Amino acid sequence: MLKEFKEFALKGNVMDLAVGVVIGGAFGKIVTSLVNDIITPMIGMLLGKVDFSGLFINLSGVPYKTIAEAKLAKAATLNYGLFINSVLDFVIIAFSIFIVIKQLNRFKRKQEVEKAPETTKECPHCISAIPLKATRCPNCTSMLDTKGTALAHE
Repeated sequence: MLKEFKEFALKGNVMDLAVGVVIGGAFGKIVTSLVNDIITPMIGMLLGKVDFSGLFINLSGVPYKTIAEAKLAKAATLNYGLFINSVLDFVIIAFSIFIVIKQLNRFKRKQEVEKAPETTKECPHCISAIPLKATRCPNCTSMLDTKGTALAHE
């Protein structure tokens, strides 16, 4: 069982996945910082010096100045400012992943196009597609040499 686990853990796909998770976690932290520390303060400044992380609706009926005060008192709050930050965070990460996957697919398509070998040739008499190794056209029955040129028409 230990041997099977070792084979599983050291497979290329598992190692690639592990690296992807670690890099994804680090990338997520960078994007979160970008949203919380740069984007939302700039948007807040444009909207009249609003701090999104401090926006909340107090459901308890007792007034609190900050989310921290409300949390300390264990009051129910709707923290829609933090939600806005999370939505921006998600949109930026999703868009970044979309761009990366789009580029990978573009490179993959180019490789597939380059690898596709020709499997047919054209009959010089009836212009239909026939296998490369064919010596007689199955459509018009013309005899062909190895280069695909017609020898005779029967």
